[in-house]
Amino acid sequence: MTAPAPSPVIPSPEHVPAPAGRTPRRPGATAQRRRPRDLVSVLLLALPALTLLFVFAYLPMLGLVVAFKAFNITDGVAGSPWVGLDNFTFFFTSGDAGRVLLNTVGLNTLFLAATLFSGLLLAIMLNEIRSKYLRKPLQSAIFFPYFVSPIVVSVILQTLLSGVGGSGGAVNKMLGFFSLPDVSWYTEPGPWPWILTIVKIWQLGGYTSVIFLAAITAIPEEVYEAGALDGASRARMALHITAPLLRPTAAILLVLGVGRIFFGDFGTIYAIVGDNGTLFPTTDVIDTYVFRALRSQGDFGMTAAIGLFQSVVGFVLISVATLISRRYSRESSLI
Repeated sequence: MTAPAPSPVIPSPEHVPAPAGRTPRRPGATAQRRRPRDLVSVLLLALPALTLLFVFAYLPMLGLVVAFKAFNITDGVAGSPWVGLDNFTFFFTSGDAGRVLLNTVGLNTLFLAATLFSGLLLAIMLNEIRSKYLRKPLQSAIFFPYFVSPIVVSVILQTLLSGVGGSGGAVNKMLGFFSLPDVSWYTEPGPWPWILTIVKIWQLGGYTSVIFLAAITAIPEEVYEAGALDGASRARMALHITAPLLRPTAAILLVLGVGRIFFGDFGTIYAIVGDNGTLFPTTDVIDTYVFRALRSQGDFGMTAAIGLFQSVVGFVLISVATLISRRYSRESSLI
């Protein structure tokens, strides 16, 4: 019996010799030739957004020179005299600088922690609702406060805390029901950091939950099926599967929030507190302080200096937070 003839060895495409006079084609050469054309298409698509970003974010940076001048409208930016760092020292040597900086950092820290936690909790709770006829209306209801004007929030809060005409209020009536004394909320600065934090949770909790819900949809269903096969309950899967897998999203939101920690929420705080000096010890932030200084003194140089200080500190903080995030969790880093 003769042995079967060995099958011919077919060389792989990488080892096929190129014909004489022709350069061998490298894998992906076609994709590389198309890349410049695709890049131009992407740049044209992004051109409107880049133009808006340049006009409204980068072009106004030319006005930062006002921070180093004694600006007056008559002489203009070019004719106003240089004063160096006097505008910065004026703010930091004033007696209000420490209080304003402490309030800004403290309130923003409370806002950031509260909105992240409430958004995460709401997202997990909404994800556990199986009926889409119940989940969709609830999601819309908790997202609606994000669109409510700060002026409307101020009116609602004033009605709850002081009532119509400055007497009573729903909160004081509730305190009276439990035999507790009434509180003159608009003359007591102590509770206001917590009141403003509750307002921020009401405003941004639903908005933040939408971001976490979008991240939940990217979690593979097989992970939950494996947990169910292991006998895990829905509560355990939410605690040990959903929450840990949302950590990269929470880290990115935290890094972005740290970059804005020196910027106070001017719209909400000023609409609620206004010029009530009694509440300034716990509610006066950099933005409200700058607004009052500009309105009363017309000092454009000082306001520009404070704005530049906020931007520089914010850039440093977000850079440091990004590097720390990249060091300990590369998947949750922005770069």
